[in-house]
Amino acid sequence: MKSDQGPGPEAGLRLDKWLWAARFFKTRSLAAEEIGKGRVQVNEQAAKASRELKLGDRVRLRQGVVEREVWVRGLSHVRGPAPQAQALYEETPASLEARQRAAEQRRLAPEPAQAISQGRPTKQDRRRLAEWDRWSASSDS
Repeated sequence: MKSDQGPGPEAGLRLDKWLWAARFFKTRSLAAEEIGKGRVQVNEQAAKASRELKLGDRVRLRQGVVEREVWVRGLSHVRGPAPQAQALYEETPASLEARQRAAEQRRLAPEPAQAISQGRPTKQDRRRLAEWDRWSASSDS
């Protein structure tokens, strides 16, 4: 009888399937797309979605602006709850520190576009600005 938890310790698991099961990406196709773009490396080498992962492999990936480096600690064919998924990997101390530094920098220096509370000026606002420019103090005399 086959176990739901996946392969035995000697067998490998596809990289895209592991990234999906470990909840790094919402779907396998998103995982495969990111791998195809070269945003995922296994043991310092470019990887393909079909690459077989084994316990102890080091995976470096990028999720948006966040870079992570993790050790593979477990293999699973199924996507379980978050605590179960987090047991499949262990993040390296250097990666944790870099992620915390990046989060602190984002907190201290937010994206300028996020500071715009009113958004784009309305047509009426633009007219008011144009009138202000037209009648600004100028010396025509």
